[in-house]
Amino acid sequence: MVKCHVVLTATLVSLLLSSVIAHGDKKEGVTYDGRSLIINGKRELLFSGSIHYPRSTPEMWPELIQKAKRGGLNVIQTYVFWNIHEPEQGKFNFEGSYDLVKFIKTIGENGMFATIRLGPFIQAEWNHGGLPYWLREIPDIIFRSDNAPFKNQMEKFVTMIINKMKEEKLFASQGGPIVLAQIENEYNTVQLAYRKLGVSYVQWAGNMALGLKTGVPWVMCKQKDAPGPVINTCNGRQCGDTFTGPNSPEKPSLWTENWTAQFRVFGDPPSQRSAEDTAFSVARWFSKNGSLVNYYMYHGGTNFDRTAASFVTTRYYDEAPLDEYGLQREPKWGHLKDLHRALNLCKKALLWGNPNVQRLSADVEARFYEQPGTNDCAAFLANNNTKEPETVTFRGKKYYLPAKSISILPDCKTVVYNTMTPLSDSFFFFHAKQVVSQHNSRNFVKSRKTDGKLQWEMFSETIPSNLPVDSRIPRELYNLTKDKTDYAWFTTTINVDRNDLSARKDIHPVLRVASLGHAMVAFVNGEFIGSAHGSQIEKSFVLQRSVKLKPGINFVTLLGSLVGLPDSGAYMEHRYAGPRGVSILGLNTGTLDLSANGWGHQVALSGETAKVFTEEGGAKVTWNRVNKDGPPVTWYKTRFDAPEGKSPVSVRMTGMKKGMIWINGKSIGRYWMTFISPLGEPTQSEYHIPRSYLKPTDNLMVILEEEEASPEKIEILTVNRDTICSYVNEYHPPNVRSWERKNNKFTPVADDAKPAARLKCPNQKKIVAVQFASFGDPSGTCGNFAVGTCDSPISKQVVEQHCLGKTSCDIPLDKGLFNGNKDNCPNLSKNLAVQVKCSDKDPKRSANKA
Repeated sequence: MVKCHVVLTATLVSLLLSSVIAHGDKKEGVTYDGRSLIINGKRELLFSGSIHYPRSTPEMWPELIQKAKRGGLNVIQTYVFWNIHEPEQGKFNFEGSYDLVKFIKTIGENGMFATIRLGPFIQAEWNHGGLPYWLREIPDIIFRSDNAPFKNQMEKFVTMIINKMKEEKLFASQGGPIVLAQIENEYNTVQLAYRKLGVSYVQWAGNMALGLKTGVPWVMCKQKDAPGPVINTCNGRQCGDTFTGPNSPEKPSLWTENWTAQFRVFGDPPSQRSAEDTAFSVARWFSKNGSLVNYYMYHGGTNFDRTAASFVTTRYYDEAPLDEYGLQREPKWGHLKDLHRALNLCKKALLWGNPNVQRLSADVEARFYEQPGTNDCAAFLANNNTKEPETVTFRGKKYYLPAKSISILPDCKTVVYNTMTPLSDSFFFFHAKQVVSQHNSRNFVKSRKTDGKLQWEMFSETIPSNLPVDSRIPRELYNLTKDKTDYAWFTTTINVDRNDLSARKDIHPVLRVASLGHAMVAFVNGEFIGSAHGSQIEKSFVLQRSVKLKPGINFVTLLGSLVGLPDSGAYMEHRYAGPRGVSILGLNTGTLDLSANGWGHQVALSGETAKVFTEEGGAKVTWNRVNKDGPPVTWYKTRFDAPEGKSPVSVRMTGMKKGMIWINGKSIGRYWMTFISPLGEPTQSEYHIPRSYLKPTDNLMVILEEEEASPEKIEILTVNRDTICSYVNEYHPPNVRSWERKNNKFTPVADDAKPAARLKCPNQKKIVAVQFASFGDPSGTCGNFAVGTCDSPISKQVVEQHCLGKTSCDIPLDKGLFNGNKDNCPNLSKNLAVQVKCSDKDPKRSANKA
C-alpha cells in the first residue's frame, strides 16, 4: 500500500509551482502528492466518467453532463480525436459535434472538472485509433516510435490543441475546468515491439508534454516508466488488485479507465458487467489509497458515420451507466451514485487519515483510515470469497458480508453501503438477490406517426464491368480508399474458350477470392454471385462461389468494402486490406490465376459521389417505387415525420442486411443485420437517430444496402426506460442518502432512518401505473417479478397510495403498513418488490389501460 506523503521531491516541486490555478484573487496550485490531486488548495476524491463529444451531439451534451453530476461524478473525461479535427493535413474542423472548446466549456458551466486525453493515438475503438489517414502517406513514417516524421506531426497537433485550450482559458491554471491531461495511450502494450526506439519515444512524449506548460499535471496510462512528474495510471476492471502502484511515492494512485462493460464488434453477443462488480472494484480501489476513478464509458455513445474502428458496432458502450441514448441504466447508475455518496461520507478520513489493515478471517479483511486526535474514521470490510457470505466481528460488532462484497462504514461503525446487496450491520442472515438501487428496463416503442406509413423508393447502382486497367494486381484497399469511403470496385476480364468449360450441366467453375478484409460482394457478367466477410478476430476471408461463364469475354467485378480502419497494435501503418488472390477453379484446363490479370478500379459508389443521401444529390438520379426485394448495391429512401414526444429515436433495420444510413444528409453509421451473434440474433438491430437531426415533418432517410434486401419492415421507434422497479429486504440498511456529515459529525438525516423502496421516474415523468407489488417473498427481476408463497393482499394498494401520480416516492418497509396486526408468515424475512410505469400522460388514463 502506498502511504500518504507530504514532502515533495525537488523535481515535483518544480512542477507544482508551475501548476497554478486562478481562484478569485488567489493563486493556488493544481498539485499532487502520494495521496491525491490537490485542487484549489484542497485534496479531492475524484469520480470521473468518460463522455466523448463526437459520440453524441451538442444538443445532448448538457443533459449528459448533468446526469453524470447527479450520479455523483465531479469530473468528465474525454479523448481528443485527431482524425476528425484534421481530416486533411493542415485543414481543421472544430464545428458541430467536433466542437471541443464548447464541450469543455459546457463541463465547466455545470461546475465539473475535465480531463483531456490527447494521445494523439487514442485507440478508443475509433477509426485508425484517432490517427488521420494522411499520416500513412508521409515518407519514412513509423507511428508511435522515436521517428522524426511521426514526432513532428504529433507535436504539431498536440501543441495546436493545447494552445486552443489556453486561448479559451480552459486549463485550471487559468480558472478553467481542465485539471489533468494525458499524453500517449497504453503504450506499454506495444512498447517492446519498438525496442530502444520505444523507450526513447516514451521519454520524448512525456517531456514534450511537460514543455507545453499547461499548468496541470500530465498522466500516461498503463505506463510504468512515465518520465519525471508524469503520473502513471491504471486501466482495467480490477485496478485495486492489479495496479502495482505509481512509479514514485510522490504520485497519487489514479484509475483512468474502469471498464463499465465492453465495446462490441459485429458478431458478438451482448457485453455485460454487473453494477455489483463495478461497485466492488471502485470500493476496493478507494480502500487501497486510490483517489480518482474514471468510468470508461459513463455514456455509451454512438459511432456515427464511419468513425468506428474495424468491425466495431455503431452502438458503442451501451452497458454504461448512461446507455447509448443517454438514458440512465439501472441499477448501475443508481448503485454507483449511492457508492459515490458513501465514499464522500468517508472523504476526510480517506484523504487525511492513516491507513491500516486488519485480517478478520481467512477471506475477510478490514481496511480503515483514522486521523489521530480526531473522530475521523472510515472502514471498508471486504469479503473476498466469491461464493460464500460471512459474518465477522469488527471492533466488537458483528457484520454480515455477502460473497465478494465490500461494506462501507464512514464512522467505522455504521454500514451505509454494500457493493453486492446493501445489508444490515446486524446479525441477520439471508440471501438477498437484488441491489437496493432502482432497476429499469429499456423499451423500444413503434412511433404512431410512422407505423405502417413508410413509402419506399429505390435507385440501384450500375455494376461496372470493364473499368480501365490501372494495375497488374488488385490495389490495396486502405491505400485505394484513403479513408474517404468504405467502398471500391475491382474489375478484370477473362477470355474463356468453349473447350475450357465442362460439358456437364452439373459442373460449374468456381470463383475463389482470398481477401485481407473486410467484406466483399462479387458479380460475374453483371450477375450477383454472393458475398463474404471477415471478423474482428480474423479480418481475412475467402469467397468461393460457383459461377456461370460463357465462351468468350467474361467480366469479374468485386465490390470490396471496409468496416473501419485498425485501432490498435504496433506498426499500424503496415496493415492492409482487400483482395489479394483471385482464381477460377474447375476449368478443363485447370485453375486460372487472375491475381495478376490486370485490374481496373473505381473508388466510391456513384451514389456516394453524387451524394444521393442529400436532397440536392437525390434529385440527380431516378428513383423507382419498391415493390419487391431490391438488387445488390441499391439505395433506398423514404420520408417520415419526427416521432411523438421527446424520447430518443431509433430505427430498427428488419429485412435489411449490410450498409449505411443517412438522416437528412447526416450519416448515423453502419448497420449489419446479417452478422449473427452466437445467440442467433443480429449484434445490433436498432440504430440511434439523434433528435437534433430531425425536423418536425418530412425527414429524409436514405439507406445504402450492399445485398439483396427489402426495406418494407423497417420501423421508426422511440426509446424509453419508463419501466422502473425496486426490490428491498426489511433488513437492508436505510439508503445511503439517509446519512450526512454535518459540522464534521456523521449523523442520520432523519431521527428514525428505515429501509425503503425508492422509485424515481426519468425526465420529470410521473408514475401512472403500479404493474407489480408484493410484500412477502416475491421472486424474479424487473419485468419478470412473480408472487411467492407469502404475500400481503394490500401490497398494490399501499404502493399506489405512496406513488401514483408522483415523479418519485419512498415506500417504507413497515410490516404494520402492509400487514396491520396480522402477519401470515412471521418467521419469514420480508421483501418488497415493486414495478411501476412512468409516463408524461395522465396517470388515471394510463392506469385504466394498464
